[in-house]
This record gives sequence, C-alpha cells and structure tokens, in this order.
Amino acid sequence: MTNPPIAYAGACDCHVHIYEDAWPLAPTATFKPPHAPASAYREVQQALGLTRTIVVQPTGYGFDNRCTLSALEQLGPEARGIAVVPPDVADDELEGLHRAGIRGVRFMMLAGGLLPWPSLEDMAARIAPLAWNINLQLDGRALPQHMAMLERLPGRFVIDHIGKFLGPVALDGEAVGALCRLLDKGNCWIKLAAPYETSKSGPPAYADVVPLAQLLARRYPERCVWASNWPHPNVKPEPSNAALLDWALELCDSEPARRKLLVDNPAELYGFGT
Repeated sequence: MTNPPIAYAGACDCHVHIYEDAWPLAPTATFKPPHAPASAYREVQQALGLTRTIVVQPTGYGFDNRCTLSALEQLGPEARGIAVVPPDVADDELEGLHRAGIRGVRFMMLAGGLLPWPSLEDMAARIAPLAWNINLQLDGRALPQHMAMLERLPGRFVIDHIGKFLGPVALDGEAVGALCRLLDKGNCWIKLAAPYETSKSGPPAYADVVPLAQLLARRYPERCVWASNWPHPNVKPEPSNAALLDWALELCDSEPARRKLLVDNPAELYGFGT
C-alpha cells in the first residue's frame, strides 16, 4: 500500500523517538540508544508519505526533554511532542512546554520509567485543561488492577503498542475486556503499533498479534492511531517501516477507517490546527 507513498494529507506517525549524541543520557538509562537524529527521521517520513509526527520523550533522557524539544523545533509546525516531567512540575513550565509543541506526558510502567502509578491521576488532572494526554505504556495484563483509577481519569490517555500484552491473553479474557471498557468510554486511544514488541510468530505477518489488533481496528476506528516506533531500538533485525504501515492499514476494513487512523484521530488527539 505504501509504494507509492500513501496519499493522505496530514497523515501522522504517532510515536517516534529522537536520539542525538549531543544530549547526555540520564543515570537511569537502561541502554545506550543509537544515534537517530531528526534529520534521519525526516527521510523515513518522506519515504512513507507522512506529514505529521509525534516525538515521544525516550526513557534514556529521563526528565531532560531538551532532545525532544530540539526535534520539535527541527521538524516544524507539523510535529508535536510527549514529555516526561516530575510530579511537582510547575504550571508555568507546563505552559512553556505547550508553547513548544508538547501535548502530553509519558508514563512508562516498564523498565526505565520514572513516573509511578500513584502520580498518574494527579498529573492527568493537571494537564487536562491543556487538552494534553497521558501516554501510557504498560504490560496490558496489568490493566484490570488499575481500572478503577483509569476509568475516572478526567482527560485523554493513549495506550501504547496494541496494549503491549507481554504474555498470552484471550480475546474474551479479563485483560482485553478491560482495554475494551476503556476504549468504550471515549477518552482512551490505542496505538496500532510495534507488533514486534509482543509477537512470538514474528515478521512480516505478526500473525499471533493480528486477532487482537484487528478487533481493535474494526470495533474502535475512532480510537486508533498508528505509529512506526522508529528507530526501533534494540529490535534486530530492524523492521521495515513501510511494512509496519502496510500491516496496520490492512487491519482496517474501509478507506474511511484508514483515514481516521492516520489523519483524523491524530489531528483530534494531538491538537493539530490549534
């Protein structure tokens, strides 16, 4: 589908990381990332026919968002960002980040994450007036134990990587049911991205991930966005960005659903045009 590039004006890649050797890693970094500057991502973006980008603060930089902010400046007005900020961040700092293009706060609940579960609800309440979102990455099997809090969040939140279920789950089981309940509420989105994070069958089909991803794409076309997860740190061999985009587009059952996935849903979620 992506050869020639897709022809959707405003198509968005909703999760990339930028790594520049000029910026020091935090002491909490769990690995040394590749040098993956904004200029290199621009080539990927152009090859896929995309125009918009969401730069997500890597765990390796901790609370130092300078690399992400520099990437937003380089990528221009069609880029937005997700930051990592401490729970006691000042309101004027949040406002400054908003002016720089930040539209959310990342909560990584796996290795390398800095923000704990108890701070999530308060942060969600603080950023809701800015129309930001919580970007949540977790092992989806943990969703049931956090449902009470997640269901009462006041603003938007986005769950990474098809829920990132790091073990077998049944489509009619408790964990997938919890994810669907969150999506039913209308303030939760899901990224149809990085199937390699959980697939045991592997590329190019990621066949074991397709049933869940397809269920989400077809039941919740208004709640899905796509992301490349470039530059795929620690994934060997490096996956094809074009193949990952094709894989996600094939989950959708109509052309309008593909447009929502790539254009309409990201525009609403990340405030393009505002």
